[in-house]
Amino acid sequence: MPTIDLLEFLAPFVPWLVGVSVISLLLGALLAPVMILRIPSDYFMPKRRATLTRRSRHPALRALILAAKNVLGALLLLAGLAMLVLPGQGLLTLFAGLIVMNYPGKYRLERWIVRRPYVLSAMNWLRTRRGRTPLDAP
Repeated sequence: MPTIDLLEFLAPFVPWLVGVSVISLLLGALLAPVMILRIPSDYFMPKRRATLTRRSRHPALRALILAAKNVLGALLLLAGLAMLVLPGQGLLTLFAGLIVMNYPGKYRLERWIVRRPYVLSAMNWLRTRRGRTPLDAP
């Protein structure tokens, strides 16, 4: 049984892996501040997430959007797992996948992450720098 050297196997994919890594880094660097600035200052205050009011969207369209969002989150999660051993921002991509997907306990996880003093202070530094009110601590 021939053994396949991992480096030989990955060699044709290195340009793609580097490209995906650079793109994910740039997207993360550009989109993270935008998303942090869009969060309402009292978003993390309630113990439970308030249900969003249903707009006049058709139920099938809502289901399609929810499915697409969860598929994107799952792809980010899988890519993040792969990037833990391949070149790329594995932890950031894992985190992005967890934030995009819908699952039980997501709001609790978000609140737990924001309760970390360094996370909240970094988010509030960015918000005050851009003229937004700081996030209320959960």
